[in-house]
Amino acid sequence: MKVLTSIVELFFPTICYCCDSQLTEGEKHICLNCRFDLPTTNFTKLEGNIVEQAFYGRIPIVAATALFYFYKEGKIQKLIHQLKYRGEQNVGVFAGNWLGQELKDSARFNTIDCVIPVPLHKKKLKKRGYNQVEKFGKTLATILNVDYIDNVLVKVTATKTQTHKIRFDRWKNVSELFTIQNSQLIANKHILLIDDVITTGATLEACYKALNKANNINISIASIAYTK
Repeated sequence: MKVLTSIVELFFPTICYCCDSQLTEGEKHICLNCRFDLPTTNFTKLEGNIVEQAFYGRIPIVAATALFYFYKEGKIQKLIHQLKYRGEQNVGVFAGNWLGQELKDSARFNTIDCVIPVPLHKKKLKKRGYNQVEKFGKTLATILNVDYIDNVLVKVTATKTQTHKIRFDRWKNVSELFTIQNSQLIANKHILLIDDVITTGATLEACYKALNKANNINISIASIAYTK
């Protein structure tokens, strides 16, 4: 079996998602050099971190964190690109395992009852074939031993990509675009709302306002990356 694996890797080498170098034995998805060079934030145990500050005066969240800083042309941008556009959902599992352990070890997130992803509109979901934060969210939920719920928050209007929009246009583009169903599933719960990248926070703010129509809920936020 080892010989067969070696032959396969000779002709179809596994490549690091960040730097495109060939992975060596024992490395998985990301080479060790890149792994130790990823821009971690260390926000999970830090009250009043800059992710939380981004929502001050907008929505009353319990806590917020992001695993990595997102820099243009950086390694995390490449990881997110692999996740969203190349079908590499293992990136979500990788980030979920890392952040999940941080959340589990932090008293700030020890009352989470469920994980809810920012949803895609059904047209985009059909085109892409998957929600890029699904594996991330399910991994977090498994580590935290809570439910992953993806049938409550719904995106009701399709929008064009947010990537090149300025801050005000991003906010306009997402307001009033989300609604909820099956609200009884989240009543009286502390929800961890997740996304891949936080830029202005407009999408998460709109999701919060939809979720907040449910009875007696609290919301915390987690993402793979935060745009500094």
